[in-house]
Amino acid sequence: MTSRSVFWRALVLTALTGFLAACGRSGPPVAPERVAPLPPANVSTAVVERGIEVGWTVPARRADNARLRDLTTLRLLRAEDDGAGDPKPAMLDGRRVPGYTEVAALAPGEAGTEPARGGRMTHVDRAGLVPGRRYVYVVLAEDGRGHVSPPSERATAWFFAAPAAPAAPQATAGDREIRLAWTPTKTLSDGTAVSQSFAYEILRAPAADAPFDVITVTGPGATSFVDRDLENEKSYVYAVRALRTSRGTLARSELSPTATVMPVDMTAPRPPTELVAIPSEGAVRLVWVASPDGDVGRYIVYRAREGLAFERTGSVPSPGTAFVDRDVAAGRWRYAVSAQDTSSRANESSRSAEVTVTVP
Repeated sequence: MTSRSVFWRALVLTALTGFLAACGRSGPPVAPERVAPLPPANVSTAVVERGIEVGWTVPARRADNARLRDLTTLRLLRAEDDGAGDPKPAMLDGRRVPGYTEVAALAPGEAGTEPARGGRMTHVDRAGLVPGRRYVYVVLAEDGRGHVSPPSERATAWFFAAPAAPAAPQATAGDREIRLAWTPTKTLSDGTAVSQSFAYEILRAPAADAPFDVITVTGPGATSFVDRDLENEKSYVYAVRALRTSRGTLARSELSPTATVMPVDMTAPRPPTELVAIPSEGAVRLVWVASPDGDVGRYIVYRAREGLAFERTGSVPSPGTAFVDRDVAAGRWRYAVSAQDTSSRANESSRSAEVTVTVP
């Protein structure tokens, strides 16, 4: 081989070695446990009708605090026992947790879940549950490269019958408030009659197609609740859910049928003041100082022959503060003005101080 061939061969090998080195990752390899997703957090359980609802917070970062952008699967695993001793420990072995069985593999954003990372996901486990058994749940998070998080914290639940759903609550509108009343639940979801007094969740939504929020939880045996500081003339949707607790496990009934109701303004505005009447032939001109309330929609004008009852003779849309009463017969007349608000009840104030005029 000539010296020229040796030179070119060495040059090609050097370039190829540099290229391959540039393609590789610099620095030492990263341990898989450092790039694995953080485990799901805030795992909770509650018995629902014919199942156990498990909820958790979806991880948004990896163990090294890098953002988790390729989360693909949340795996729900379950163990069961008779409740003797501590729940079974959960240790990751490869992609498994010995002693636990996978009951669901969910993609973030599936129906019934929050799609946003860092949000909540829920799943109702109805697979082969046996009343009186204790169930232990953990959740694993897996990314698109096959990295699996450590198991979440364990959450336990005893399986037993949840309360039956309450009947629809009765809702009565008030001024910026709604009064709810309901019949106490006396049976379980399996039809068993009970004498136990249940607590209740009160749920409210701003529209029929909007999600409910729990606004309060009552004490056991409560059958009414007043929801205050609401916005008048706006509809609210309510439902009630019965709660039962046994051996540290919460059970929730299905939602009651809903009740839709709208708080109503029941407070009349203050009346106008300083009414002045200026008579002329066949007419009377009235002027006044407006009511100080901001929800006045109209002023109502009243007229009466001296010694007789007032009758409505006209009205003026707010913010008008003047009115001309025409075709008035000669003689003495009394006038007064009231303010009417814009609510659905059209609350009317008391009348202003009356004035008396003589029409020529």
